[in-house]
Amino acid sequence: MIDTHCHLDATRFDADRGEVLERAWAAGVSGIVVPGVAPGEWEPLLALTRGDRRLHAGLGIHPQALPSLPEAEDDAALATLDALLGEGTAIAVGECGLDGPSLPGAPMERQLKVLRAHFALARKHRLPLLLHCFHAHPALGQLLTEEPLPERGAILHSYSGGAELAKGYAKRGLYFGFAGPVTFAEARKPLESVRAVPLDRLLVETDAPDQAPHPHRGERSEPSYLPRMVEALARARGVSVAEMAAQTTENARRLFGEGL
Repeated sequence: MIDTHCHLDATRFDADRGEVLERAWAAGVSGIVVPGVAPGEWEPLLALTRGDRRLHAGLGIHPQALPSLPEAEDDAALATLDALLGEGTAIAVGECGLDGPSLPGAPMERQLKVLRAHFALARKHRLPLLLHCFHAHPALGQLLTEEPLPERGAILHSYSGGAELAKGYAKRGLYFGFAGPVTFAEARKPLESVRAVPLDRLLVETDAPDQAPHPHRGERSEPSYLPRMVEALARARGVSVAEMAAQTTENARRLFGEGL
């Protein structure tokens, strides 16, 4: 199984990151994609992933990081991102995306400008995009009519939109990552989306340390919980857990590359 979105570099893992990884490998996780979210985190993240071939970095600027970054420095940050992606170590561009119409310090105009730059970098470096979208699906949908997807595709991480919206995104070629909420007792909309998405576009993620699945809800999440998401997707699609694990792993390698 491949965890396609795990913030393993978060400070909440500093005390026991090694033990967290040992539990992940023991649970059957074979690869973890760790998305960078701000310029100050890129170099430490790359250093972390160099220490284990099962760890893989994505590099990007999360919209929630924009308020703490001077807008005048956006172009310089994106130039640094371009240079780091050119080194060939990262396997994805992002986490990047849109976060509502009125994020303090990051108006939608700025978010869109930075996101367009990420699209261009993903096309330039032939890498997939890790997309975040929260309360901004109309804006993202419009952007997707104007910006060609990178050749390697894009993933809507921790997808929380409805099934009809998912069908529209699927027609555009996007992949979908599903995290802990698909395991919750009240999970209805997420599971409807799981059933609406083509099997070859389904991915699983923990988004650790956030969004822990049942029965760990409210606790720190970690990659060893990934089987919970696989089990939830398998039940929703009426296939075996082994089949869903194999399918989502195949999908992840198609998106990110066979080296994952």
